[in-house]
Amino acid sequence: MTDITGKTAFITGGASGVGFGQAQVFGAAGCKVAIADIMQNRLDEATAKLAAQGVTVMPLRLEITDPQAYARAADAVEAKLGPVQLLFNTAGVSIFGPLKNATPEDWQWQMNVNVYGMINGVQTFLPRMLERGDDCHIVNTASMSAFVALPGTGIYCATKMAVRGYSECLSMELADTRVKVSMLCPGAVNTNIHESVLTRPEHLQNTGYYGADPEVFKRLKAVISMGMEPDQLARYVLEGVKKNAFYILPYPEFREPLEAIHSRVMGALAQPGDDPDYEKRLAYGVPGGKKKS
Repeated sequence: MTDITGKTAFITGGASGVGFGQAQVFGAAGCKVAIADIMQNRLDEATAKLAAQGVTVMPLRLEITDPQAYARAADAVEAKLGPVQLLFNTAGVSIFGPLKNATPEDWQWQMNVNVYGMINGVQTFLPRMLERGDDCHIVNTASMSAFVALPGTGIYCATKMAVRGYSECLSMELADTRVKVSMLCPGAVNTNIHESVLTRPEHLQNTGYYGADPEVFKRLKAVISMGMEPDQLARYVLEGVKKNAFYILPYPEFREPLEAIHSRVMGALAQPGDDPDYEKRLAYGVPGGKKKS
């Protein structure tokens, strides 16, 4: 999508952090911006800031895990701003600690927001995009945790690996359409994602980790405070959308870990000569490959 001027962008988590950075950058580039968020106070602040910057902005308080609420939000945005051609599934939550301490509620909360929230966004807007036949773009925010596992990040990592698999399949399935897909994988970003526990639903409060603990927040903030600024990250996203790039990976410090991971994978993968059934399977095609001629 080389020209985004006048396009309508729908951004989840758009009132703060990575989502707000996207709203700023795409708004400045000429998009009309709908920012959806669960926190009304942040919506009010973000709307005022964007409007002061000359951005056409529409705020929506939205629980992205509710597909019916999502559909109503989509109707409202398209009635006011026009058809949504840019969908940013950016909202995400995190909580960290050993997997052995996790409760079912810890799993459900993160899976609901990070995975089902993204799915609800695509399920809501993709049929509309395909029916209209416009040039459209979907950006799913995963994480470098979609590639690199670390102790203490088990639930978050599982959700982001799910985003990666979903996004890769979605991109393949839409390859012959005018709807393109990107997957953004941030590393450290200077946001307040550690405060996402404040948005945790009452019925999912049972946790094996931490709640609204100022000392924990302080330690987590210290880890990410030197990360990339959200607007800087959003400029990489803008470039990726214009180039129809699937992978948006603006963190060179992950080159060495990724090379090591893929080296271990290739080292563990069997060689064709080691398997007598290889030729038989190859005759019927291999995943992501072609039938043997």
